[in-house]
Amino acid sequence: MTSSATKPRGARARAAIAAKTLRTDRWWIAPLITVIGLSAWIAYATVRVFMHKWYWVEQYHYLTPFYSPCVTDRCIPEASHFGQYLPGWWIIPDAAFTLPFLLLFRLTCYYYRKAYYRSFWLSPPACAVPDGHASYSGETRFPLIVQNSHRYFFYFAAIISLINTWDAIAAFRSPEGFGFGLGNLILLGNVIMLWAYTISCHSCRHIIGGRLKHFSKHPVRYRLWGYVSWLNVRHMQLAWITLGTLALTDFYVMSVAAGWISDLRFIN
Repeated sequence: MTSSATKPRGARARAAIAAKTLRTDRWWIAPLITVIGLSAWIAYATVRVFMHKWYWVEQYHYLTPFYSPCVTDRCIPEASHFGQYLPGWWIIPDAAFTLPFLLLFRLTCYYYRKAYYRSFWLSPPACAVPDGHASYSGETRFPLIVQNSHRYFFYFAAIISLINTWDAIAAFRSPEGFGFGLGNLILLGNVIMLWAYTISCHSCRHIIGGRLKHFSKHPVRYRLWGYVSWLNVRHMQLAWITLGTLALTDFYVMSVAAGWISDLRFIN
């Protein structure tokens, strides 16, 4: 701060700017697109989770990830790879053992936090744009304090990715034997993207390379840390890509299960 004694001769007081921001670009487009994209995906996923139908293709063993593993007594027995433990009430998702942890993993993800903080909460909506809230308490109170548990939700997400991998592999074996179709490619592509998003997580990067004082003494972990770091730079893109692959996979399985389209088969 410049005192009056040292203020340069002829200096004037700072201009009083009434505008909230002097930005002239369309800074609001990015948060608006995020709101539209996430809202559309949440609406679609919510409807699909509570439809309780068109999630299993018996002929090709296609199971949508929105219903994996299917654990209510409403589930088709062939789709219940890990048993049926919950009552088939409409309010209970058929994949009740996995969906809550996947939701918490995504909600506490560092990128998604940035995305919905800026878009839904306007905190702040963009650089050099004032926060939409009068006060700020950080992530020190409920429910935002749960964000600090992201590293633990990562382990559940890894287990769920293993289950989705099993579903994709099992789909190659239909009742008529080995089979291969467009649905297999979609399921496999979705699993690959899910793994890329999961291991590109900041928590995974820390688990692999964190707490090491000398990388030279841990060459294997250092090499793995390098691979994860390369993916970590693309974590934002992978976050959006996996939303797309999840919706595409579910919609394709639903379309085949409902009889709207036929699966394009290459083998059997």
